[in-house]
Amino acid sequence: MTVEPTVHVDNERVLVTEWVLGVGESTGPHRHERDYVVVPLTGGTLRMTAPDGSQTTGELAAGRPYFRTAGVEHEVVNAGEAPVAFIETEVKEVSDHRSE
Repeated sequence: MTVEPTVHVDNERVLVTEWVLGVGESTGPHRHERDYVVVPLTGGTLRMTAPDGSQTTGELAAGRPYFRTAGVEHEVVNAGEAPVAFIETEVKEVSDHRSE
């Protein structure tokens, strides 16, 4: 089953969403058009399926963020035995605000 994320922030610079996947639930196939950071709220096991059908499995560690560049295409499924939750922050704009 595909779930919908909860959008917490959506402005000109970032999109911040929270995903909660029950066992066997999915994000649905998607492409990341922007660089993004994921911060797991829980630990767990995710299975990622690429458009060509290849699969990889990754372990989430609560509080341990990771970064990915734009262009990633996959479907993410909770392959563990308990619900998983994570915050995803997509970077819409990169600018140097120190000079303002």
